[in-house]
Amino acid sequence: MGTLNLADPKAMRAMAHPVRMALMELLAVAPTLTATQASEALGESPANCAFHLRTLAKYGFVREAGGGKGRERPWTRAHRSINVDTAGQADYQAELAAHALSQAYGERMIERIRYAYGNTSWPKGWGDAVISSDSVRFLTVEEAVGISQEIRTILDRYEGRREDPGSRPAGALPVQVAHYIFPMAELAGLAGQPDRPQRTGNEEE
Repeated sequence: MGTLNLADPKAMRAMAHPVRMALMELLAVAPTLTATQASEALGESPANCAFHLRTLAKYGFVREAGGGKGRERPWTRAHRSINVDTAGQADYQAELAAHALSQAYGERMIERIRYAYGNTSWPKGWGDAVISSDSVRFLTVEEAVGISQEIRTILDRYEGRREDPGSRPAGALPVQVAHYIFPMAELAGLAGQPDRPQRTGNEEE
């Protein structure tokens, strides 16, 4: 499975649904998933989960895994990761859809973070692994992108454990690692740095 470069606005809008996003999260840790299993995990009806799984399949996010019995059809992810790609596009609808998907994803992550830091019943020892960090650094665009890529490289060391349960050490659990990088342009003036390059004085008007 490779990376899906998502550029279709209809597919982006289809993904920007809380149940579908939850299904994709389940399939990030479960190799296959039936509508009944999804129903038990999410508290949704099997019929509703089946509908959303079929919708995800329609847009190429999941596919049938085969081997099901009767109506119990197992589904699996069609791609290892998804990258929203609107670079070089002049399609305004794609930009709107990408923004809506990003907002929906951000809202879901905030809810998960609220749950994590409000939870007091972690498995033994795991409370110490619930970690948060917040830092401000002065970076260029290239440096900010580079940091994100370095973090991804570290996480990729453990990627094989998703597909191969036998490679997981004893006691390993699914762990969500999230990081956010964004400019604080509204504070640039207070920090003694303009939010855009100034003229050097010898440039022509």
